[in-house]
Amino acid sequence: MKYERFEQLPVWQAAMTLAEKVYLLTDGRAFGRLRELKDQFRRAALSVSNNIAEGFERGTTAELLSFLYIARGSAGEVRSMLLFCQRLDVLESEISNFKSQISDLLALAESCSRQIRAWAEHLQNTDIQGQRRLNDKTRQAFAAQRSTEAFMQKLQDIRNAAEKSNTMHEPS
Repeated sequence: MKYERFEQLPVWQAAMTLAEKVYLLTDGRAFGRLRELKDQFRRAALSVSNNIAEGFERGTTAELLSFLYIARGSAGEVRSMLLFCQRLDVLESEISNFKSQISDLLALAESCSRQIRAWAEHLQNTDIQGQRRLNDKTRQAFAAQRSTEAFMQKLQDIRNAAEKSNTMHEPS
């Protein structure tokens, strides 16, 4: 699937959910005394989706990759702060379902990180250099390559189906 807008990206949507949940978690009374942690926690959580969005809008694969790695780093920072929060007794005593919230947020941050890593690996293995680098000639070459690959896949599927049919009709 081709995404036209960053808002359509499942990883951006997951990152937004992460930021929302971090904001809700840090809105509690316990974080009132930990203002620096609260501010950094919120900035890191929001940084994940913001860097995905900025990289997507930049127009080159190299810039997108750079921002994806920054986003992934921010997801790691969120995980680190979540693990730190698990160690703080002052928070645990004031938030009844703290452990459950932390566990859910850790899983979500890890999911964002995995999605970002997979996307980055895919981008590193592609010849596309981004929208900004496309012109009519490169668009045509890319379309021709994709068409050829699709045709070759159809041929392979037909061949596989024929081989399967032949093995079914062979005497035992």
